[in-house]
Amino acid sequence: MNSKKTYIAVDLGAESGRVLAADFDGRALSLRVIHAFANGPVVLNGSIHWNTVGLYNEILTGLAMAQAEYGKSLESLGVDSWGLDYGHLDEKGNLLGMPYHYRDERTLPMLDLVHQKVNRKESYARTGIQPLFINTLFQLMAEREADQSCMKNSDRMLFTPDLINFWLTGEKGNEITMASTSQMLNQETRKWDFEFLERLGLPTGFLGQLWEPGHHVGSVQGAAKDKIQCNNLPVYTVGSHDTASAVAGVPADGQSDFAYLSSGTWSLMGVENEKPLCDPLSEKLGFTNEFGIGGDIRYLKNISGLWVVQECRRYWKSMGEEFNYDQLTHMAREAKPFVATIDVDDPIFSSMGDMPSKIDRKCKESRQPSPSSKNETIRVALEGLALKYRQVLENLRNQTGKSLQTLHIVGGGTQNELLNQMTADSTGCEVVAGPVEATSVGNVLVQMMATGEISSLAEGRQIVSDSFEPQRYTPHSSAAWDEAYEKMKSLFSRRT
Repeated sequence: MNSKKTYIAVDLGAESGRVLAADFDGRALSLRVIHAFANGPVVLNGSIHWNTVGLYNEILTGLAMAQAEYGKSLESLGVDSWGLDYGHLDEKGNLLGMPYHYRDERTLPMLDLVHQKVNRKESYARTGIQPLFINTLFQLMAEREADQSCMKNSDRMLFTPDLINFWLTGEKGNEITMASTSQMLNQETRKWDFEFLERLGLPTGFLGQLWEPGHHVGSVQGAAKDKIQCNNLPVYTVGSHDTASAVAGVPADGQSDFAYLSSGTWSLMGVENEKPLCDPLSEKLGFTNEFGIGGDIRYLKNISGLWVVQECRRYWKSMGEEFNYDQLTHMAREAKPFVATIDVDDPIFSSMGDMPSKIDRKCKESRQPSPSSKNETIRVALEGLALKYRQVLENLRNQTGKSLQTLHIVGGGTQNELLNQMTADSTGCEVVAGPVEATSVGNVLVQMMATGEISSLAEGRQIVSDSFEPQRYTPHSSAAWDEAYEKMKSLFSRRT
């Protein structure tokens, strides 16, 4: 191993973005945020968009700060982000329009339209991806149905990290862990499923070359190079879908029989498989198959996550009451437990809006008491998450035959100690929480493999285990959790 080396991870989330520096001294990693900035939806003419250009400018600011501090010692950089969203480029590389936000509801009618052309069973068998209205496939169908000029003039469609990489290097390509979330790749061939897409009437000429994690995209050039003041800074693809990077950053320490939970705006719970499971029961239970680092499959379920809590916070702020997340967690801790239970994956909770009223409505519809305070509202949301985790974990055990007695939680949600303990109590698993920055850690591990610093993901995970001390939560036996779980199943038996 060489002396200290510094890698740069750009991590874009649905609420914020960061540019982080990761120092590796030959034994351990240490991370530091160089630049943090806000992110969020932009409502324009009734549609929801991302300010992707604004995010890029913030990234350049962060990279310039890193370059000024570290100089020539920077080894490389990699970019990851949330999944699904994209922008179109014309032949000259100009961005066409403002990229849409995956929660924009123009896509809702597209599910029925797609399944009229290719039935749901075949679609899942081919792509291994659950047909969610947020998927890239349905976004493109909505563009086609609206006859939008961006699609008609598109020379290349790039997902969010691919766009950033293009603006940095001038090179165009689609990183495969991100592309696999789109519902447009074939699980058997690991390529764009052109036959499937053509049956749907979608153009395919703008779909580019698929790059694996660790691909050398190029070096920072042009105006980006001038802004950053760097020299020959290499850019590599990483697990550009943030969940792929987060799973890579799990400190599994040689374990293979474990479940992971990437906890943030979305919760994604799953296991690492060698092959996809595209059987009818997997489809019915809501599992999806996404590509991971090194060719494995992330067999997982998307769960609403802390989105429900975030939207409660956003709504109360709009009404003049602002709470930080620590305050909300404290409020939930003080509230009466098990007032009511909700299915956090009910479609009503997927859109923006008055989330407390939506929770109240669903409680009344299921003939349960409504939360009588903000404290109880947040507690109901967190308990609903912990109960959903138990259900998904049981389904994972049944589908894979694994015992899954350990649950690794990574991501921002690891900071919510109340939810972590609820999860341990609800599932009966030992919960190992951390690192908080697992996404950036996984991002960096792929860069280290690409540059030859480490030889495998297993070696990288050992470094993660040696570098970050996790928090462990032992389950407490509780008949109340068992009772709440049975209640949830009886109320929402049609959902998974």
